[in-house]
Parts: sequence; C-alpha cells; structure tokens
Amino acid sequence: MNIKHGGLDHLAICVPSTDEALKIWRDRLGFPVVCSEVVNGGVVRLTPLDLGNTHLQLVEPLTPDHPLQSWLAQHGPGLHHFCLKVDNVAASQTDLVAPGLATATPPPHQGTQGKRALFLAKARTQNVQVEITGA
Repeated sequence: MNIKHGGLDHLAICVPSTDEALKIWRDRLGFPVVCSEVVNGGVVRLTPLDLGNTHLQLVEPLTPDHPLQSWLAQHGPGLHHFCLKVDNVAASQTDLVAPGLATATPPPHQGTQGKRALFLAKARTQNVQVEITGA
C-alpha cells in the first residue's frame, strides 16, 4: 500500500531565531511570509514562506526544554524535515501501519493554519525525518 498524498507541503528549517532567519529567507531571497504562528501550547513558532509551488517553513523552538533545542545544539540551523500533504492525517496514520511505516508522534499535533500533522519514525525512512499534514 502507498500513502496517498498530494505532493510536497513544505521543507522545514530548524532555526534558533525566526527574526534572524527572516533576514535571509525573506529579506535577501524575497520569499513572502505566509503567516507566523505559535502552536502546540506555546512551545514552537512555525513561519511558512511562499516558494510558489511549496513552502519553506521556519521552525523555532521557544522553550529551553523543547527537543529541537538539543537538535539545534547538535546540528545548528538547517534542514530538519520534509512534509507531504494528505487529505486526512488520522486516516493516513492508519494507512501507514500496513507498509511498516510507524509514526513517531501519535497522536497528530497542531501545524500551521489549523492543519494537523505527525512525523513518521525515522528508523523506517532511512533516518530521514518525514512529516505528513492535512485536515
């Protein structure tokens, strides 16, 4: 069984400061900001920028104990994951069981603009962080 998806939703870059990252991606490269939201109980800021056919999402952890703080300490700012569009995250989560693609983050968490999202287990995707998002 294949996951039914609608293409790439976004590429995500983990950053220590959205304001500093915007100086590059918005100000130098001209990518317009779609929105900027603090989600998941105030622990992360998500700022998607419009690339025309997809988004570049800046992901800033806001609390000192957020898991992305240790990721940043180890890797520095950079590409964190790619995300696929799906119609229904809960249904897709069920569909992922058959091909052995367990999810790393059940249940779905809050994404931008009211979307739900979840991550696949990296052990099942050759250590590539994959997210799915949708209704």
